[in-house]
Amino acid sequence: MAKAVERAYQIVRRGILDGRLAPGERLKEEDLAQEIGVSRTPIREALRRLDLEGLLSFVPNQGARVADWADQDIEEIFSLRALLESHAAGLAAQRMTPDALDRLRDLATRMEQLVANGDGSPSDALTEANSAFHHLIQEVAGNRRLAAMINNLMEMPVIVSTFRRYRPADLRRSASHHIEMVAAFENRDADWAASVMRSHVRAAYATYAARDPGAIKAAE
Repeated sequence: MAKAVERAYQIVRRGILDGRLAPGERLKEEDLAQEIGVSRTPIREALRRLDLEGLLSFVPNQGARVADWADQDIEEIFSLRALLESHAAGLAAQRMTPDALDRLRDLATRMEQLVANGDGSPSDALTEANSAFHHLIQEVAGNRRLAAMINNLMEMPVIVSTFRRYRPADLRRSASHHIEMVAAFENRDADWAASVMRSHVRAAYATYAARDPGAIKAAE
């Protein structure tokens, strides 16, 4: 039973995060059970877990639907990211090791080169390097609960899709933030590192909002 629940949970969750299951789409237990090859009981438990994560919601008399993010929801997610990730960056600056610093420097340099040599849109290599950079900061920060909260926020569909919407200027700014964060880590300056990370996340929100003017209005 536990394995069936986990399998159903992972498959539905992946479908939501990669966009295969669209915002607002109704999820029928019987259809999911047939598709995944399990009974409706593990499907029901998997949907409850996803509801707790905020990835879907239960509508009376309609069942489960994939979460449809309102402008206020998105602004709140980015605000929480700015708060939590800046705290993680500050902790990482105090606990930075030579090996981790070298790895962060290599990743930041690689991202800068990929942006300079790219076609103006995020490549898979750039996306992977960006993810590795942020996860390494969380690892160095050494706070598992903090990392879990950040990862949960970063896996929200709207966050996953934002980086794909970056324009050339957005990519250059993001790369420069990474370079500056490495400088802050080199100096073990927690306030500097936290400040750059906060600016980095707020800039990501500005990029999202620029493509969705309603989000700017909601944040004012």
